[in-house]
Parts: sequence; C-alpha cells; structure tokens
Amino acid sequence: MAEQQEQAQQAAAADAVSTLNDERAHRLAKRAAILAAGGEAYPEHSEVTDYVADIEAKYAGLAAGEDTEDVVSIGGRIMAKRGQGKIAFAVVRDTTAEIQLFCRVNDMSETDWELLGELDLGDIVGVTGKVVRTKRGQLSVAPTKLTLLSKAVRPLPEKFHGLSDKETRYRQRYVDLIMNDDVRDTFRKRSQIISAFRRYMEDNAYMEVETPILQTIQGGATAKPFITHFNALNQECYLRIATELHLKRLLVGGYERVFEIGRIFRNEGMDQTHNPEFTTMEAYRAYSDLEGMKELAEGVIKAAAKAIGAGEQIEYQGQTIDLSGTWPSRPMTEIVSEVMGRELTLDTPIEELRAAAAECGIEVKPEWGAGKLIAEIYDERGEDSIVNPTFVVDYPVEVSPLAKRFEDDPRLTHRFELVIAGHEYANAFSELNDPVDQAERFAKQMEEKAGGDDEAMEYDEDYVRALEYGMPPAGGIGIGIDRVVMLLTNSASIRDVLLFPHMRPEKGAASGAAAAKAAQEAATAEQAAGAASPFVEPKKPTIDYSKVQIEPLFEDFVDFDTFSRSDFRAVKVKACEAVKKSKKLLAFTLDDGSGEDRVILSGIHDYYEPEELVGKTLVAITNLPPRKMMGIDSCGMIISAVHAEGEGDEAEERLNVLIVDDSIPAGAKLY
Repeated sequence: MAEQQEQAQQAAAADAVSTLNDERAHRLAKRAAILAAGGEAYPEHSEVTDYVADIEAKYAGLAAGEDTEDVVSIGGRIMAKRGQGKIAFAVVRDTTAEIQLFCRVNDMSETDWELLGELDLGDIVGVTGKVVRTKRGQLSVAPTKLTLLSKAVRPLPEKFHGLSDKETRYRQRYVDLIMNDDVRDTFRKRSQIISAFRRYMEDNAYMEVETPILQTIQGGATAKPFITHFNALNQECYLRIATELHLKRLLVGGYERVFEIGRIFRNEGMDQTHNPEFTTMEAYRAYSDLEGMKELAEGVIKAAAKAIGAGEQIEYQGQTIDLSGTWPSRPMTEIVSEVMGRELTLDTPIEELRAAAAECGIEVKPEWGAGKLIAEIYDERGEDSIVNPTFVVDYPVEVSPLAKRFEDDPRLTHRFELVIAGHEYANAFSELNDPVDQAERFAKQMEEKAGGDDEAMEYDEDYVRALEYGMPPAGGIGIGIDRVVMLLTNSASIRDVLLFPHMRPEKGAASGAAAAKAAQEAATAEQAAGAASPFVEPKKPTIDYSKVQIEPLFEDFVDFDTFSRSDFRAVKVKACEAVKKSKKLLAFTLDDGSGEDRVILSGIHDYYEPEELVGKTLVAITNLPPRKMMGIDSCGMIISAVHAEGEGDEAEERLNVLIVDDSIPAGAKLY
C-alpha cells in the first residue's frame, strides 16, 4: 500500500513538472506573440498615482450599486480572473491591498478588452478607471485603460504547504511573498521593529556608528569566524563575529553612548534560533553599568512591540508572554535550585553538583568546577523554564571569562542574559576596562587557541593600547534583532524572519562562489601548463585519494551469533532537526516499519543540514538500548562511512551517511 502511495506521489510530481513546463511554454508563446505584433510585454514607462488601501479608505461609505466619476490609476499583479460574456472580473494586488476590477466591454477599447482576455495570473498590469461599488457591494475599479507592464512567464503556485514546500519558500522568497499575506506582514513588521530600535536609541542620546565588517583580529566573542582574502593588501581577514571591540574604542575616544545595528557572521551550525549570518544591536554607554543595560533592553523591546501594535501581552508559540512592568532579575543558582527541587549553589559539594548534572543527562567532564556545572544545569533545565522576560544574573566566572568579577565574590561576574520563552535575547556586561587584566585574558585566550580551540579570541594589541589611554566604566549590551522579530511576530524559526536565509545549492546547481573557485583553479592549472588547452578539463574529484586514510580492518573475528543479534534496518527519515544547544547533534524521527516513530540522535551536523536528509532512506541499528543524549532518548544508531583526509596531525575526519535506494521499504532487514 505504502509503495503504491509512493508511486502515486512520484507520478503526481512528474505531472506537476510537465504541467509547469507546458504552462511556461504557453506563456512564452504569448510573450513572443505580443512582441511580434509590435507590442510591449515589458514597457519602460508606467503611471501609478493611487494605491488600493487609500482607495478603500476614501470610498468606504460608497453605497452598493453606486458609481463615481473619480478616476484612479493603480498598478499591481493579477491574482484572480473570471469572465461572464461582456463583463469580466479580475483581482489586482498592489503593495497595499487587493481590489476587484469590474471590466465592462463598453468601457474599454477593443484592444484593451482583447488584452484582458489574454492576461494570465501573475501578470503585472497598469489600470486606469473609475471607482464604483457593484450591486453586490464590492468596491471596484471599472477600467477604461489597461496596460500590460510585465508578462509573467512562470505560473504562480496554487499554494505552499508542508516541509518540502517550506524549503522552497525559503529558497524562492519572492514567490513566498507573492502568495502569503502573513509572510509579507512579518517582514513589514521586521522593518518597523528595526526602525523602532533606532528611534529609541536616538531618543536616548545614543549615536549610531558603523564599524568594519572585514577585521584582521578575531575578537569580541568566542565563535568560529569566516575567513576571506583581501586582494589589495594580500591579507587574510575575518568577517566580524562581534562589533564590541571597535565600539568600546569609541568610548576611549570620548563618545559616551554609541550603538550599531549590523550583520554578524559566525561560521557555525544552524537551528531554529541560530543562523551563521544574523543581525544584532550592540550598544555601549560610559558611566553606566548592568542596571543601565537592563533599562535599555526593557525599553527598546517594549518600544518595538508598541511600534507594531503588539501590546504588552503577546502570544509566542502557544505561550502567553507578559512584557508589562519592570522585568525581574534572578540569580542563576536560584533558577537552578528551583528546577532541580533542592538548593544548589557554588558552595554545594562538587560531587553533589556532578550528580545533579548527570541527573539532567549531561556528560560531565572531570575538570569542570562548581560554576561550570551550575551553568550546564541551567542551560539544560533552567533556561527552558523561563517564560516571561527575566534578567538572569550572577554568572559564574568559568562561563564569563571576559566579564568583570564581583568585588566581594570573585567566583561571580557582572553579567546578565535576558531570557524570554526559554531563549536568550540579550547579553550584557559591566565592561572590563583594566588594560593589564584585559591583556592577561587575551593571553589566556591565545593559549586556548594554541590548544586547538578555533573559537577562542586572538590577542588584540591595538585594543589593549586603547584601554591604556583610559576607558571610563561602562555598560555594554548585545541584542539579537532576529530573535526579537521572531518573538514579536510569533515566528518559530529564524529562517522565517530572514528574507533570504542561506541555503545549500539546489541539486545539480553549483553556487557562484564554487564556480568562481573552480574557474580560478582551472586558470592556475592552465597557466602552470604553459599553454591554453582547446579541450575542457575534467573536474577534479572532490577527494584526493592519495591523502585518504582508512581505519585498518578489524583483525579480531566476530562470531556469527554476535553479529546476527545486531538488527540492521532500512529507515525512512520523516523529520530531522538540530538538537537545541548542540552544535553537532541531529535528531531524526524515523519510520522503521513498526508503525511507531523511532528517534535516533546522530552527531553529524558538521556534515549535513537537517533538510538534506528528510525523505531519505538510511540504515540504522534498531535494537540498541536507549541512550540519553542532551536529555533525549536515542533509540539506535545511524550508520555512516568515515574516513580521514590529510596527513598526521593535519588529518581531517570526513563522514558520509549511508543513503540507500528509496525503493527499499522501511523496516527491511539487512543481512
């Protein structure tokens, strides 16, 4: 039965492609006919003097069946069309709203009436006509002139729905915006939110500045950077991972309040709340502290909510969030004690803290101290328990190495994170301004980088020099703009609030960057050969097999009985998503043929994005006992092929998930 359904789906997909190709060919033929007849399918000039929303507001009181002599000129896309002899109706959408065209043969020229009959859904037209209300009460424009402004040669989809279509929506955002009112509304609100941020900051005497995106020092945060080459200076540069260090230089220079709204780039994983390219607002205020940053965070987010008419009670993913009043501050240990049902502090015996962490499914490392254990328990259990806006304070120094310590307890730092609905929205510090202390902390970061931590900061000698001139005491904050937009628009994924989220290339398509790199490599090879070849060189394999290292085959035998107890099965991937707070784990929901979903976690996020694997047929061992990973029961193991490339310490592990033919049914046993 399942096989028949799958065959039917494949046939339907093939029919859809065929229909698309036929429809596109038909529209291209119409375009050619217009041009052959001396017409314009894409004229240079257009006249739009009116907008639908304004027309609706002005003529709201027009009675049913009443005509006016008022002439308007609008432009928009044909979204619907139907005809009734000498009368035809169409719906045109402009940037503000939709309105009906009440087309009467006697009101239009013969040419325009013929054009109306040839129009397709998606065509963009210019319409001049009188405002009327039909006998059925529909406000309309009765065209006296109709002009084709842009012939749409690709048909609009009927609708977008489901996971596969969602990926298409992200990739073809322009179609998503055409078809979905709520998506257009989300991005209008995003613009309003960013404008509200700017107005709030300017009203509070902050000066907006711009700092470099290309930087020679990796600093301001602990994150893996993107690296690019600056040809003019023959210099390797980073795309910035934070704006912090340049903004604080401006405090040294004498500005008291500065902020920047801009793009940040971190070469890390993607999940519901993380994207490698994202927007933040960072702000720094001299002679301020954490309390000043709390006021700023609360004020600017409330201002953004007000700007889009959200009010102080909002809904987010099924939860009611109360933005009213003064937002509370709570120590991290208080939250941890509450969720664990017993008091846990930095003074709690280390063995008790380790046991509590293990209880949460956390794999404890022997070098972790009390502060690190408290922070891990908070990340696993505490953060998710917070619904209404809360400033989580008193962070342990182990997880805040660059923050100022408490004067009376050096185990704690002057730092807060703003948490709403289980997610972090802002991170703030009383800024470190001691140049000697800062230099020592940079040196410590360099030691960690030398030890293999590619997220550790580098030593910024110029920033230390700036601090030596004296930076006043200051408060600083970073606020995730994308997450604020998610919250205020009730969007589940960060991709829903990014107009053009980064996607892997479509199957069979090479990215522009990849093509450019291939061309550069080909040119280099041609130059090395000393002469141009008239033949196209074959592409190099993606793997240099001379550098491949394969783990030696097992020399110990496994008896047949032991092997036969491992139940290898074909499994279909129904859903796949990144595991929250894990950079490597993907959580698979699988059809194993049993009729019940199976969940397996696999640490392959460095090699695959979740959407790549949905719908694929994989191989898994299904009779392993459940193992808790990040608090989730993983019931089995996804099988992958692993090898290493490179030599010695430079060898890099590579992994390929074993993907088998889709015709193999779920649950089929492998022998």
